[in-house]
Amino acid sequence: MFNSLICLATAIYFEARGEPMVGQVAVAQVVINRVADWRYPNDVCEVVKQGYYYTWDSTKPIKDKCQFSFWCDGLPETINDKLAWGFALDIAEATLNGYLYDTTQGATHYHAYYVQPSWRKSFTQTVRINDHIFYRWEIE
Repeated sequence: MFNSLICLATAIYFEARGEPMVGQVAVAQVVINRVADWRYPNDVCEVVKQGYYYTWDSTKPIKDKCQFSFWCDGLPETINDKLAWGFALDIAEATLNGYLYDTTQGATHYHAYYVQPSWRKSFTQTVRINDHIFYRWEIE
């Protein structure tokens, strides 16, 4: 059974464990910013797992059709780096408790600097933190 802490730590671990703390916090903030945004689910686990799922198996996401790439990249979510996992848990807990500043300036999206997704032009770029560029979806 997943809970908010585990879901957020999992997203941090698989999306940003190679980043310094500020980059990991930024990924966590994107999840939290989405939870706060009416256009997304209001639950951390639902945000992390958001994507397209097969109609015949609502537990199986369609490969490469998720909001967070790790969730549906076809690779098992195996945690091999216990130190990085502990750090992700600490960041997730601090983020969920509101202890960390949102360095993304309200970002709801991000991508690695070396890719150029088509959606990026529809959002306001806020900041680049190491390997990720962050974007805010403006209120309509």
